[in-house]
Amino acid sequence: MHTEEKLTAETFPASPEKATLEGKNKFLGFWLFLGGETVLFASLFATYLALNDSTAGGPTSKEMFDLPLVFAATMLLLTSSLTSVYAMYHMKNFNFRKMQLWMGITWLLGLAFLLLEIYEFYHYIHHYGHTFTSSAFGSAFYTLVGTHGAHVFFGLLWIGTLLIRNMKRGLDLYNAPKFYVASLYWHFIDVVWLFIFTVVYLMGMV
Repeated sequence: MHTEEKLTAETFPASPEKATLEGKNKFLGFWLFLGGETVLFASLFATYLALNDSTAGGPTSKEMFDLPLVFAATMLLLTSSLTSVYAMYHMKNFNFRKMQLWMGITWLLGLAFLLLEIYEFYHYIHHYGHTFTSSAFGSAFYTLVGTHGAHVFFGLLWIGTLLIRNMKRGLDLYNAPKFYVASLYWHFIDVVWLFIFTVVYLMGMV
């Protein structure tokens, strides 16, 4: 019989994400993965800063950006980071139902953010003619923000798959590291967005 089947709130380890060798390996591998992701986004930020004034006669960021919409999206994503913290709190307390609840709320907030971002792109394309090929600014903007959006989409697939696959399994030392690493990935997405909000949108309005 697997030891996971005998786990209770009293016997569940304080750090279940690192309680097994497999969990520790997932944790280490994730940080190595984040190193590559950081280099990727650093390159995209550098490219955007170099090209954000190259509008080819099209609308500038100050003329085009809808800051209230972007601020609303930012609040959704930041709130989703908070709800994922609640989920991990309940995971460490061996409360699978509440962990599922808060991870589900995280998923819904992330989906709302992604839908707002898609609407934002639609608005810029159809109201300003600001497309990926309209200027160097357009290419740099859609590449940076779109890459982040793709990461949000991947995060939604990741969290959604974990919730569905483990719905009947419950919580154990096999899937606890998976939920924890997914939560860390979500925090990384949030941190990157804060840089995008500052560098692209706030600086773009100056």
